[in-house]
Amino acid sequence: MVSRAAKSLFELLADFERRSIAHDASGSSQRDRDSTWDGVVFRLGSHRLTVGITEVDEILPLPQATPVPGSRDWLLGMANVRGNLVTIVDLGWFLYGSRTPITARTRLILTRLQGRYLGLIVDEVFGQRHFSIPEMVEERPDDEALEGLVDQVFPQGDERWGRFRVNQLMTDPAFLDGSA
Repeated sequence: MVSRAAKSLFELLADFERRSIAHDASGSSQRDRDSTWDGVVFRLGSHRLTVGITEVDEILPLPQATPVPGSRDWLLGMANVRGNLVTIVDLGWFLYGSRTPITARTRLILTRLQGRYLGLIVDEVFGQRHFSIPEMVEERPDDEALEGLVDQVFPQGDERWGRFRVNQLMTDPAFLDGSA
């Protein structure tokens, strides 16, 4: 049996919900969501990049990786992250041919490749930002390594954030063939 106090509390919460929905009857929040793009912003070398928030499962400090014999140097190995097997890739090493310096700011961006976890090592993660889609500019990078991976830029003040396309990286045959 439901007590009178519990019933009145439920009615109060239901009233809050009705008023909240009615308050946004104009759809302004939906329009705001439709005109913004949410991304995780990070640094790779001297490049400021962003990847779609929906493409990121988690941001982690660099875990200990077990090397995979016969793999490319940039494929650092496999790690156990809370019971999940994660392939660890040094993104800077893959793109530029030199190892990413490991510092206190180095992070692993956890994403998925064909349903399996993949960790991309980047120099630094700054957090999440909301970008205005109307301000996005079609722009090819002046860096050959990012060709095909970045083709749009979000200007914000003095900074320009290149939209990094993880799905394009994951279709690159050189990336998919991690064997030496």
